[in-house]
Order: sequence, then C-alpha cells, then structure tokens
Amino acid sequence: MREAILCAVLVLLPLATDAQWLNRQTPGTPRLADGKPNLTAPVTRQPDGHPDLSGVWNVGNMLYFHDLAHGLKPGEVQLTPWAAAIRKQRIDRNHVDDPYGYCMPLGVPRINLRSEFRIVQTPGLTLMLHETYVGMIFRQVFTDGRALPKLEDTEPAWLGYSIGRWDGDSFVIESIGFRDGGWLSANQAYPNSDALHVTERFTRKDFGHMDLTVTIDDPKAFLKPWTNTIPLQLEPDTELLEAFCDNQKNILQHWKTDPPPDEPPSPRTPGAVSSTRP
Repeated sequence: MREAILCAVLVLLPLATDAQWLNRQTPGTPRLADGKPNLTAPVTRQPDGHPDLSGVWNVGNMLYFHDLAHGLKPGEVQLTPWAAAIRKQRIDRNHVDDPYGYCMPLGVPRINLRSEFRIVQTPGLTLMLHETYVGMIFRQVFTDGRALPKLEDTEPAWLGYSIGRWDGDSFVIESIGFRDGGWLSANQAYPNSDALHVTERFTRKDFGHMDLTVTIDDPKAFLKPWTNTIPLQLEPDTELLEAFCDNQKNILQHWKTDPPPDEPPSPRTPGAVSSTRP
C-alpha cells in the first residue's frame, strides 16, 4: 500500500530547478552597500505615476497553492452541496485527478501560487508570464478600457478572460469565463464552477514585496464570496527558465490508479447557457 501524499501533483510532476540566470544583475535594482538587492527600498513608479509592478515574483512557499484559504478563520469558506461533494471525491481519491498532474494548465488564481512569474506592463496590456512546471504559460490582462465580455459569449478557458484597472496604487484584475469543475487548491481540492469571478488586487508595498489579495465569487461553488491576502516577493537578479512536461509519459507509466469517476457539472443557472466540461 503506497504511502499517503499531500498532493498527487508533487508525485507526478518532474522536478525543476529554481529560475536563475547566473551572474546577471537586474538593471535598475536598488542595492545595499554590499551589492545585494535592497528589497525594502521605495516602490519605483511608471511615467504615469502608478507603481511599477514589473519583475519576477514568487509566493515563496506552497501553503497557498495547497490551500488558497490558508490562514482564514473557520467558516469563511462555505461550500455549496455540489462543491462539497466534488471536494470529498477528490480528497478520497488522494488528489490524483488534479489536471495539473497530467500537464494541464493551472487555473486562476492558482497559477500565481506555484512558481515564478514575470509581470510586464504596457499602456494597454499587462502580461503575466508564468514559469509553470507544465510549460511556459502567459496571461493577457487588457487595460485598454474594454469591459469584460458577457459570460454567454465566452469559450470556457483555463485562465479565463481578464481586464485590469488601477484603484489608487493597487492594480486590480477581474477575470471570468473559466472552465467548469476547476481546481482552486491542490491539497484542499476546492472546486470552481463556470460562474467563477476572480478579483486579484496587486499592491506593491516596497521594492521587493507585494500583496496579492484574491476574492473568489462563485455562487455555484460557495455560499458567499471570500477573500485572502497572499504575500509575494520579488526575485531580482534572476530570470524565468523553460519548463515542460517532456518526460511526463515516462513518469505516468509507473503511476497506477483507477480511472476517475465523472464529476457532475455545476448546477445550471436558470436562463444561462451551460459550458462544456473539460
């Protein structure tokens, strides 16, 4: 009998080294007398006065990847009967059905919580470049004034459809249009439905530290919206590295498990068009 694991993803996925570009200092980084980056220096700003969020960021640990609700009080996350049943099935199967373990993309906001990602800001578009262990993945956050599309006009997506705006010194991203039956957490196996609306608020506190405040609003999966704040740290003097599941077939042939039972789709909202499950 195999030993219990925290998450099947950690067994299935190949190991990868930390992102690095040896002996290369990031231009424009404030430094201490010994040459090390000064992560507590003041926030740098763009020509328009807004904080400059660019750089390589990392959550620094796996706590929020495994449990997006880490640190919240009991009762702040309340699942609907549909979501509770799916979560129980996933945990009972030892998390082996997590799509991430089969080289599928991470959803939002979980993609921010697994490995390094770079923020690139332009006037009408902010890019999020993610070094995930299943491949290099990008997000497009439109800041050209467009509104979110109507949900019925979207195609179910792993990363959804995202628009961004500034609220004071915080960059706020709103995303909809997700695939039904996604995973918000690895170990805790919280599901999301196609009604998920994610709000991400990035607030840079100083040069090297930023808070990511995430609000999950999904009436099919949770009885009320819930919010958590996750600390991010800048990783200067480093770069993203290529990472792909190019040896995943060799790993999976040694991993034996029963085929997953079907997860029921989320309840249909009256008058809404149901999305196609993955």
